[in-house]
Amino acid sequence: MQSNDARTLLSCAVPTAVVGVVAVAVSSVLAGGKGAIGAAFGAVLVVAVMTVDLIILERTAKHLPQLFQMMGLALYMVQFLLVAVVLAVFRDTTLFNTRAFAFSLLAATLTWIAAQTRAHMKAKILYVQPEAEDERKPEGAKKGAPAGSAS
Repeated sequence: MQSNDARTLLSCAVPTAVVGVVAVAVSSVLAGGKGAIGAAFGAVLVVAVMTVDLIILERTAKHLPQLFQMMGLALYMVQFLLVAVVLAVFRDTTLFNTRAFAFSLLAATLTWIAAQTRAHMKAKILYVQPEAEDERKPEGAKKGAPAGSAS
């Protein structure tokens, strides 16, 4: 993982974790222990899914840049389906408060998206590959001789 990728991941995960902690605190006050468990599960789910997807996207961009946009759309669909499956599985659960889970999931998701948008806007990513020094020299130029001199 490149340093700018790690910075992006860190700048997304930290605010989302903070929102998760706040959601757990608020849910524990409003809904008790089950509310805290639901809020924690929602925040952890968002951080886990978004982290895995960001890592997969960064690797795709590095190794197969021509598939980057398609992979982004596919991962978005997988995220959506995974969260839909989790919501369907835990629809009638008594393990945790489902409202606290839903609000925590929503807050954490919006926080992650906002943080990721901010991280990409602040990142100084080159969109043009700079030339190497050797590529700038004309084909016929000798090593050590200036480019415009006669041989």
